[in-house]
Amino acid sequence: MAEQRTAPPTVYDVASAAGVSIATVSRVLRTPDAVREGTRDRVQAAIRTLGYVPSGNARALAGKRTGVVGLLLPGFDVVPDERPDLVTDGGVRVVDDRRHVTQPFSSNLYFDEVLRGAETEAWQRGLALMVAAGRGSSRDVIVNDVAGRVDGLAVLAQTVPDDLLEHVARRIPVVVLADDRRSHGFDSVSVDNAAGMRTIGAHVIGRLGIRSLVYLAGPIDSPDDMERSAGFRQALDDHGVPASSVRVVHGDFGRVRARELAAQLLDGAEVPRAIICSNDQSALGVLDAAGARGVRVPEDLVVTGFDGIDAGRFSAPPLTTVHQPMGALGRAAVRAIVDRLERREGPPRAMRLPVEVLLRESCPPSL
Repeated sequence: MAEQRTAPPTVYDVASAAGVSIATVSRVLRTPDAVREGTRDRVQAAIRTLGYVPSGNARALAGKRTGVVGLLLPGFDVVPDERPDLVTDGGVRVVDDRRHVTQPFSSNLYFDEVLRGAETEAWQRGLALMVAAGRGSSRDVIVNDVAGRVDGLAVLAQTVPDDLLEHVARRIPVVVLADDRRSHGFDSVSVDNAAGMRTIGAHVIGRLGIRSLVYLAGPIDSPDDMERSAGFRQALDDHGVPASSVRVVHGDFGRVRARELAAQLLDGAEVPRAIICSNDQSALGVLDAAGARGVRVPEDLVVTGFDGIDAGRFSAPPLTTVHQPMGALGRAAVRAIVDRLERREGPPRAMRLPVEVLLRESCPPSL
């Protein structure tokens, strides 16, 4: 006798579990901010518990694929513009922008490169790409709504909790970017962070002979930073440098915070000879602080980054970095979704892409 398949949960099941009407469930799905917080929380909890995923129109009507793949990126709070108005002339606002700084992550070129790669791969395969950002109390609704409209979903690591992804993965393929999540049952695409940081660390420590170091790390819970930090520690060990002799400072991967931290380091009693950064945005913040203080790079201070965003090519001086193939990361994510659609069975798969070190003026081949 064939095994009977359990019917997927419906909007009626969600309404019953939450103790609300179907219309209320619909409002939570479409306009969550218009629903009272307590009611919205009950509906979202029911959605998570049941693993409910709204069905896209095409799939619901025809039982076929939608021809759409999804990409979910982190959402960021909108920062109010507090720059003072100087004058309004002819309806055009004039502001003093000389000391205005972009908030961390408000313009992250890393995501832009990943997005372009995913878009290119999807287009070449005749697929559409749906892009969304998960943020705040509406995150669960956004994830479920997108999942109901696509054939598969690529998610940047830490954007969505594992339990929510597990619910989505019951219905469609899920691929996690920038972290190996096979242990959680997900296909993943990442880069060799540890090897890249180990290599650039070896250049600074071994080839240039620098021992006065600061490692500007990212958030302590970042999978990328964990791997990069491990690679840096390996470089220290390879060259007999005690880890205790190196100052480790944690930033947030943002340029503004890195500028603040670098200012403290450069104004301190013991100025480092090199600051190795866990990402390019942080390295650009270090260059900002050095330039403001007349610290010469690389004559007085060596600076390195990680990512290979285009902004590093045009910084002053151009930034030495570990280049990760961000566009290839997005393309590989779409390919992984398509492969899983064609072969749904089998254990979770992981793809790890290689990186390369780009030596530029901020940390040249030799000093």
